Amino acid sequence: MSIPYLNKPISYLQKLIVVLTLACIVTGSFAQQPIRVVIAGLNHDHVHGILSRYGKGDVNIVGIAETDKQLQQKYSKLYHLPDSLFFTDLKALVLQKKPDAVLGYNAVGKHLELVEICAPLGVSVMVEKPLAATLQQAKRMEALANQYHTKVLTNYETTWYPSYQYVYDMVSKDSIGQIHKMVVHDGHQGPKEIGCSPEFLSWLTDPNLNGAGALNDFGCYGADLMTWFMQGQKPIAVTAVTRHYKPDVYPKVDDDATIILEYPKATGQIEASWNWPFSIKDLEVFGQTGYFHALNNVNIISRMRENIQGTKTAEPLAAPINDPIIYLTAVLQNKIPALNDQSSLKYNMIVMEILDAAKRSAATGKRVVL
Repeated sequence: MSIPYLNKPISYLQKLIVVLTLACIVTGSFAQQPIRVVIAGLNHDHVHGILSRYGKGDVNIVGIAETDKQLQQKYSKLYHLPDSLFFTDLKALVLQKKPDAVLGYNAVGKHLELVEICAPLGVSVMVEKPLAATLQQAKRMEALANQYHTKVLTNYETTWYPSYQYVYDMVSKDSIGQIHKMVVHDGHQGPKEIGCSPEFLSWLTDPNLNGAGALNDFGCYGADLMTWFMQGQKPIAVTAVTRHYKPDVYPKVDDDATIILEYPKATGQIEASWNWPFSIKDLEVFGQTGYFHALNNVNIISRMRENIQGTKTAEPLAAPINDPIIYLTAVLQNKIPALNDQSSLKYNMIVMEILDAAKRSAATGKRVVL
């Protein structure tokens, strides 16, 4: 990513804040009555996105649960947050503030704990991707959501890409016929290499707290997108190969994964890595008569069988599918069902089945049939 009006290199954190702040300016006015949210955890670097919205009027942060006092102080100074916002006990915070939802910015392996606390209290949860570290954890989260009739949603950056929505809409209109192949690339040079915070790295590179390395961290994007494009259809089999190119940097987890999904009439290829020479998130869809390639969040190229080539800059998405908080507000207000979309629990349970099968395939060297 480049920010043309800046004359000097900027850090990963600065880039993240710029992108998310611009998104907030475009979308922040939609929700007339901001929902009341609690933030659970501060050791995920994506938390900068929501904290940068504090005081802007589109979301009401009523509390932050974090046991690490140093993290509390760090973010308090960065975003001028009052001490009264911070709590060390999530359950006590939820009982006192009665939020509309809890937003999870903690280790993936700790997402279950949020649902175990919030679901019995009737509070919905949205976590940063992926849903859980293991399929077993995800199944428990699903059971709690069903038992207490609460929402458990998963936030992916790519869900809010106008280019991806454009490709999805065009494919849904049968513009290229039956999907035959999908290819998704996601990753960057590595979390340490791009400057992720020490507290983020500590769990991101832990096989228990993250569930894997690049396979979970970036493989989940492709699994979610392919589930979306296939209308919730599960693959019939999964084959995966993981690599460990930088064992000195990431001694405990894989840093590269290739995952093949077999559908009855299509194939999906997920390429997830902490070893790309640059940051990449793109999507390719091949049909019977044409091809779409979302190069990034806004730019698309297409090519049809008749060799008709085109380029497209996607228009901004319309609310409520343009922003995680606006989307969450619409879900909680029963304006959209959240049953068959990229954030839904239904689709993300399939994502977890795919990731679980990929780990087993990589460990055994065998194709795993679902």
